[in-house]
Amino acid sequence: MTVRRATSLGRRLSWWLALQSLAVLTVLCAGVYAASHWHLSTRQQDALAQKQEQVRHLLTEATLDHDILALKHKLDDFFIGHLNLGLTLTQADGSTFYRSVTAAHGDYNERVEFETPRPDAIGETLAATLTLDSRDDEALLRSLALTLVAAALVGALTVSAGGFALVRLGLRPVRQLVEQTRQLSAERLHHRLDGSAQPQELQPLITQFNDLLGRLSLAYDQLEGFNADVAHELCTPMATLISSTEIALGRARTAEELREVLGAHLDDLHRVSAIVTDMLFLSHADRGATARRTATESLAAVVAKVVEYHEAALEDAGLRIEISGDAAGAFDVALLRRALSNLIDNATRYAVRGSVVRVEIDRPGPGEVTLSVVDRGVTIAPEDVPRLFDRFFRSDRSRLGAHQHHGLGLSIVAAIARMHQGKPFAMSRDGLTAIGISLANPAEAE
Repeated sequence: MTVRRATSLGRRLSWWLALQSLAVLTVLCAGVYAASHWHLSTRQQDALAQKQEQVRHLLTEATLDHDILALKHKLDDFFIGHLNLGLTLTQADGSTFYRSVTAAHGDYNERVEFETPRPDAIGETLAATLTLDSRDDEALLRSLALTLVAAALVGALTVSAGGFALVRLGLRPVRQLVEQTRQLSAERLHHRLDGSAQPQELQPLITQFNDLLGRLSLAYDQLEGFNADVAHELCTPMATLISSTEIALGRARTAEELREVLGAHLDDLHRVSAIVTDMLFLSHADRGATARRTATESLAAVVAKVVEYHEAALEDAGLRIEISGDAAGAFDVALLRRALSNLIDNATRYAVRGSVVRVEIDRPGPGEVTLSVVDRGVTIAPEDVPRLFDRFFRSDRSRLGAHQHHGLGLSIVAAIARMHQGKPFAMSRDGLTAIGISLANPAEAE
């Protein structure tokens, strides 16, 4: 696994800005140099073309006059004012007919070659070579190139320095956020990041971070409450076991009396074991356990089997149960039986005697199934409804049988819903309470 080394955002932005500035200035300077070079080269070609026409005109006049001395004198006068120009006229045998004083040959010369009639001999021609000394232009281009390179480097350094200062100034809000986060701790999770002076680009990050802090604070409070509730739930049976054992050992007892004590101890131990087992299940679910799905042809049949298990309790409570709807799919039947058992047990304890408890199976959409248990009883307070699935929460501890249950039943129902990629839901209005779960049904979606 390749581990990337952390780099400074400000340094990286500064470097990129410097490189970008250098690249842009280099392109601009190269463009200026190319344009200057093209302009000078064009000007040289135009100058040579003009001088070529002038030389041709002088040679044509000399042809009419047949005055060679006058021609050479005119050519000398012409090149006196053009020190960067040179002319060489060569005869057919290779000898020089005329050579200006300014004529030079070198790597810095631009030249044009052409033929022209010989003034003193009809039918013969002279080879003319017109040169232009371009060394001044080349020196100008070298000077311009050095100036442009220096300008590009100085400009890039200047822009880089300014960019570094701007990047550092622009990242100041990030450093302020870092200072705020340093002040956070487990004891200060109720604090939130102050985004009032932060730029608009950081507002979504601050909002998400504050929401995360809110969830962490809630989870931390729930964890502390959960630990306190666990200690409380385990303390009661443990205290009962200790006190009754001390009393039993305080004096001699018959075998029958000891058997009664052990029977009472067994009930408390079953309660402790149930709490521990449910806590282990919830811990397993919180670590990301998922349901082991198998093909299920009828959820109504699964509900019917669970109802058979609760028939005696329902009859004692004077309740009737009805099953509405059906669905097929892929579910973990064992987990669904446990969830349904907890829901039906909850309804059995809190429903009004003589009423009907309904188990409703519905398909609100493709790939989704809902299971809910509806009973008629005391309306749950609206502020308590969202907390029904919290661990060890009881909306009304005075209700019948509340002391016999440790408050993890609906938490297990919610965990089973999450293991099926679903969620729990609850509603209580006008004496009707519906508690259930929604389940993802990938088999039906396919």
